[in-house]
Amino acid sequence: MPKTKTRSAAKKRFKVTGTGKILRRPTMRSHNLEHKSSKKKRKFGRNIEIAGSDYKALKQMLRIK
Repeated sequence: MPKTKTRSAAKKRFKVTGTGKILRRPTMRSHNLEHKSSKKKRKFGRNIEIAGSDYKALKQMLRIK
């Protein structure tokens, strides 16, 4: 039986930590930055953990056990 492949789109957009958390980039960070506060722009540098409701679907896409 062939190996199952990871979804290419998912592997480019999400990162799995050593403890099994799935991280994503924050939204709204790509344009209109002159209208956003410095505090908000600083927080864009950090990755955010995904919502619990999305975990099951992403786990399947990334082929995490």
